[in-house]
Amino acid sequence: MEAFDFDSDSLELTEEFLSRVYTRMHLRSDTEHTRIHVTRDVLGQLALDRLDVTYGMAHQAEPIGKILVCSVHSGGIVRQYFPNGDEGTFGPGDLFLYTPHNRSYEGVIHHARYDILTLEPDILSKVAAASPGRTPDRVRLTDDKPVSPAAGRHLKRAMSYLLQSVRGRSDTPQHDLFASTACQYVAAGVLNTFPSNALTDPTIEDRHDAHPATLRRAVAFIDEHAHTDISVADIAAAVSVSIRTLQLAFRRHMNTTPMSYLRRTRLAHAHADLMAADATTGVTVAAVATRWGFHQPYRFTRTYHAAYGRTPQQTLRDHHA
Repeated sequence: MEAFDFDSDSLELTEEFLSRVYTRMHLRSDTEHTRIHVTRDVLGQLALDRLDVTYGMAHQAEPIGKILVCSVHSGGIVRQYFPNGDEGTFGPGDLFLYTPHNRSYEGVIHHARYDILTLEPDILSKVAAASPGRTPDRVRLTDDKPVSPAAGRHLKRAMSYLLQSVRGRSDTPQHDLFASTACQYVAAGVLNTFPSNALTDPTIEDRHDAHPATLRRAVAFIDEHAHTDISVADIAAAVSVSIRTLQLAFRRHMNTTPMSYLRRTRLAHAHADLMAADATTGVTVAAVATRWGFHQPYRFTRTYHAAYGRTPQQTLRDHHA
């Protein structure tokens, strides 16, 4: 996925463009004034789009192959997917799954301004697992509306933060850990917001396998690979257990989660880098935080202060004072 900035009053050019960046679709409108403005910013496997459609744009589209989460700011959207998809009508403040990744769909955009978060379906399996079986199913969303207003608000805040972080910036950090951490954070937010087939409660087998030896192997793997792009699924695979077993082992024996332990380990590396850095060479706290996958500066500062009793800025400044 690549960033872009598209502006057009040609329905034909708009159809060609949207078919190229989303999926093959056909557009129609009853008006001659058909201006649309679409911008996209990219962070790793995430795309963050803002669309401003100034007319009634009807569309019929083929399956898109990706997860699209839509947040409406103004105007309205009517959407139906096939087969057997209920028609949905959405307005300002609404958050919804635009369409299942494997369904064709149609609808009308009514003079709307809205954001779209696009991510690959496989990202969900990096942060959760479906029910076990002979043929393991991949994690997928099962409904298009949030499980609660609070969950929807949380995801909208995450989308807004990422948009503000990358919007129109040519210097947006694309470090592997920064991008992957942001992607996993958003993927977990999507799973917490929409119903899915993810299984969170451990099975009998999970409980049996969540012993100290599992924890020791997982801790060793994290310690050795904290500088690389790893997910909870990668850690579980490395120690040959399910994600649920891994999570239970950390909760049972360390009262934490695998990803919390990974963040703590990366925080220790960031602290070591700040201690070793020479502030006169232009090293910044933001650069160190980004290098170790912390995509929210204020949270990095807060977490660092809780762990070390001082701000990262103080460590960088005072160590070489």
